[in-house]
Amino acid sequence: MNTSAKMEQDEVLRVKLEVLKREHRDLDEAIDALHERSASDMLTLRRLKKQKLALKDQIVALQDRIFPDIIA
Repeated sequence: MNTSAKMEQDEVLRVKLEVLKREHRDLDEAIDALHERSASDMLTLRRLKKQKLALKDQIVALQDRIFPDIIA
């Protein structure tokens, strides 16, 4: 893979990472809003938390691809 292709791939990964982070923040806000309501739906809350954890896993995997942990 040449340098420009690698740079393009990294840029695509960075954009995807930002999108996932935004989705993660949005879910966090939705969970907080649902918590504040007195008659919150526990099933929906559980589903949102599960989605948030899945997004976090995707974020960590992308970060590892973009910024590899190189032991010197």
